[in-house]
Amino acid sequence: MKKFLLTIAMVAFGFAANAQDGQFNAGVNLGLPVGDASDISSFAVGAEVNYLFSVSDDFQVGPSVGFVNYFGKDTEVTAGGVTVTISASDAQFLPIAAAGRFAISDEFTLGADLGYAVGINTGNDGGFYYRPMVGYNVADNIMIQATYSGVSVTGGSVANIGLGVMFGL
Repeated sequence: MKKFLLTIAMVAFGFAANAQDGQFNAGVNLGLPVGDASDISSFAVGAEVNYLFSVSDDFQVGPSVGFVNYFGKDTEVTAGGVTVTISASDAQFLPIAAAGRFAISDEFTLGADLGYAVGINTGNDGGFYYRPMVGYNVADNIMIQATYSGVSVTGGSVANIGLGVMFGL
């Protein structure tokens, strides 16, 4: 399944690269885990590459692929007067998604990525990936983004609220 999804992403990028009105974008972000993820993770770091082509003057769509690492943290648990430290390992995902961006003005953009996040580390099956975002253009090819990124996994979700920067290439 993971190889199949990766193959689909590669084919989508190949087709998108032939479009003449598109643009490659690459970016990084830092996030604070929320919900279930905050119990086992201290922070998240992510990177994303996408190729967006124009559907209209204000709307762009295209494929997106990324990497997200949730850094595990130590948690102390006390039971019966005994304190035990539990160390959570890192959780890593490879999101493969369709991205959409709508320019609501020259400065602000609303968008979302929807797809599947392949689990990379042992015991991580991945799940449905979603990432709504708001962007602010600080220059022609530089956008500051505020995002909520999540992966629906068996028994819960792994999510973060993030801030990042995206560069037009």
